[in-house]
Amino acid sequence: MHKADMNFSAAVQLTPELEIVIKNMKKLIFSILILFCCGNLNAQNFSKVDTWLQEHADVMGGRVYLILYKDGKIVYSKGVSELSAKQKMAGKIFTRRQGKTADFSDYTATTRQQIASCSKWLGAALIMTFVDEGSLKLSDTVGKYLPVLSKSGKGNITISQCLSHMTAIKAPDLKESLSEMRQTNSMDEAIQTIAALPMEGEPGKVFRYSNTGLQIAGAVIEKISGKSFETLFAERIAKPLDMKNTDFGKGKVALPAGGASSTPNDYMNFLTMIINKGIFNGKRILSENSVNQMQINRVTGEVKKVYAPTEAGNFGYGYGEWVMENSINNKPSNAVTSPGLFGSYPWIDNQKKTAGFLMAFYLNNKGRHEYYVELKKLVDEALK
Repeated sequence: MHKADMNFSAAVQLTPELEIVIKNMKKLIFSILILFCCGNLNAQNFSKVDTWLQEHADVMGGRVYLILYKDGKIVYSKGVSELSAKQKMAGKIFTRRQGKTADFSDYTATTRQQIASCSKWLGAALIMTFVDEGSLKLSDTVGKYLPVLSKSGKGNITISQCLSHMTAIKAPDLKESLSEMRQTNSMDEAIQTIAALPMEGEPGKVFRYSNTGLQIAGAVIEKISGKSFETLFAERIAKPLDMKNTDFGKGKVALPAGGASSTPNDYMNFLTMIINKGIFNGKRILSENSVNQMQINRVTGEVKKVYAPTEAGNFGYGYGEWVMENSINNKPSNAVTSPGLFGSYPWIDNQKKTAGFLMAFYLNNKGRHEYYVELKKLVDEALK
């Protein structure tokens, strides 16, 4: 027995049983102190991220949820809810127009909602599975599969140009395009609508961020496989990635560029596959070459950029994803992303081997680019 314990025992005449109780209490107190200290360290690591979420929840729709991945595991998963009465009213109007009932419960890692252009990353990955198996080439022209596009002078557009928004088709803005496509009754009808759109230059020489290219590519893989886009996505992406709550809806026509709904957990499964160069839980989903090709900036100096959303800033573009840091010598970028119209923001960082997904739902895109850059910087600092 330690000297201090002996003096204490002598003073109060401890029984053996009481001594055992005291020793156990000391162990318990020590364990609590260790947990308390570690907890504070973890909180300190993410304190700036916590503060950022708290400060930005209001301007980003009233609710946000952030999930982060590093070193093979989820290291952060947290939501903040600051919904105002005005935001709830806007939410009711929006969902009523869609024939749905508004849900104002706090976001969780399993909250499912529309992810708009975050869908583009998923859609492009599905197209690349056909490239991997050899049934499609990035250099293939779309007229080979969709003769109606050849009749309108668009048959020479390549799959690569479809995935990188360089079809040179003058498409309507994103919201108008999605609205029009939702009114079509078949994929063939959707392609006929695209065939009637004007051209604004030479394919490969003009960049216009739109839904058109991926819609064309989606129609091509339907022709190749004889299956619907939704079925192909379920079979080749969602099921092997355990994305049980992610799909492209049950509409008459799938919208590869903006029609998906997902959850933070599901989308993170996709991101971990990308960060691990096409492998998820030991199973290969995409080839490493396809993952790399998707992350190379295609908007080079000779390409005229006629439209890009303000939230993209000066980002470049690969296949289905924005290149946050320019790729050099035809190599993948360090960081890529595919944010959506409603504010959700997924990204990966190849250099740091990290991934993140911020779920949000709001339409005002003012300041979004700066929000994205700032959040990633804080996350990078926390995950050093």
